[in-house]
Amino acid sequence: MEDFTYTITEEQKGERIDKAISLLESDWSRSQIQNWLKDGAVLVNGDQIKPNYKVKKDDVIIVSPPEAEPLDIQSEDLDLEIIYEDADVLVVNKPRGMVVHPAPGHTSGTLVNGLMHHCTDLSGINGVMRPGIVHRIDKDTSGLLMVAKNDKAHESLVNQLVKKTVTRKYTALVHGHIPHDKGTIDAPLGRDKKDRQSMAVVDSGKHAITHFRVIERFGKFTLVECRLETGRTHQIRVHMKYIGFPLAGDPKYGPKKTIEFGGQALHAGVLGFMHPRTEEYMEFEAPLPKVFEELLEEVKTQVDTKED
Repeated sequence: MEDFTYTITEEQKGERIDKAISLLESDWSRSQIQNWLKDGAVLVNGDQIKPNYKVKKDDVIIVSPPEAEPLDIQSEDLDLEIIYEDADVLVVNKPRGMVVHPAPGHTSGTLVNGLMHHCTDLSGINGVMRPGIVHRIDKDTSGLLMVAKNDKAHESLVNQLVKKTVTRKYTALVHGHIPHDKGTIDAPLGRDKKDRQSMAVVDSGKHAITHFRVIERFGKFTLVECRLETGRTHQIRVHMKYIGFPLAGDPKYGPKKTIEFGGQALHAGVLGFMHPRTEEYMEFEAPLPKVFEELLEEVKTQVDTKED
């Protein structure tokens, strides 16, 4: 795995080394970083340091994460809904409740397990745990994902994500009555300093932009379409909470009193990209799952009942 190099700024100085690194790289937990410190995988100005070291301005930090231990991933017949497939790319409609790729302690029932049963030609760039996976959506988010079937296709699709040319539109039901018809949320995202398992809008976070437009209003709820310009962890969920309209059903970022839905009401309905080989623009659409449609009917009924 590649090394990661960071230089400490005036704003970051004085933080403990593990906290400073976790703020610089939101994908790593502090416990991970603390283990790497003990193993000598973190150097400051070329030297190993103690876990309680506080960083100074202009410190150069080099992190050398260890290679992930390979998992024994079994193929499983999970009856995936394949929307499109050719020799280079595959588009799948992931059901809500399904994890995208295996992780320690969770090695079965994932999208990757199902993909390995469906086809043997998946890109290997992301390693044995995430073959073919170019981008992810949360476990309880349903909808479209593109999967690379070879390394060349993988590089092309990742490039498009970096250049922000991939179309990704989500349908979300949020708490509250959004008064304006559309808007843009431009706020950096990183690990929540009070809860390392959550994301939040933080000044030191990564650049993140979400565009939204109102589809329909239902009393105390609003149905919106969110278009991602960037693709950060939990981006839509955190951004909508940030502007005061958290997703309905969201156990992590929603209000304590939210609707019973078993997770956030969020569906990745539209996905568009340039084909890696033909360079032709392709766009796919997946309708709302039945359970989401039933939720909307329930919300509409509540509004109609109150009006009567």
